Amino acid sequence: MQPLAVLIVLPVVIGIAAEVLFRDVSRASLAAAVASAASVYACLATLDPGGQWNGLATFLVSPLAIAFSLATVLACFSWREGRRRPRKRHAQPAH
Repeated sequence: MQPLAVLIVLPVVIGIAAEVLFRDVSRASLAAAVASAASVYACLATLDPGGQWNGLATFLVSPLAIAFSLATVLACFSWREGRRRPRKRHAQPAH
């Protein structure tokens, strides 16, 4: 249960928090990526006091957490913004 919480649930929560805090996709994405990688490292250091996981293992696992946090930021942004107005179709010139 702990790997599921660390690699999926925590990055989703971080992504939602970053989107709510920044309200800008680029800043929220950067914050979510950095925070999710740092949280994976902190969780692995805290949950594995014996030191069986090292920095390389964290480096190899963190892209999954980063991907979940970025996908959450983009999903929250698109849900919040939505389509404000329909696109106008440009008329094709007659030949």
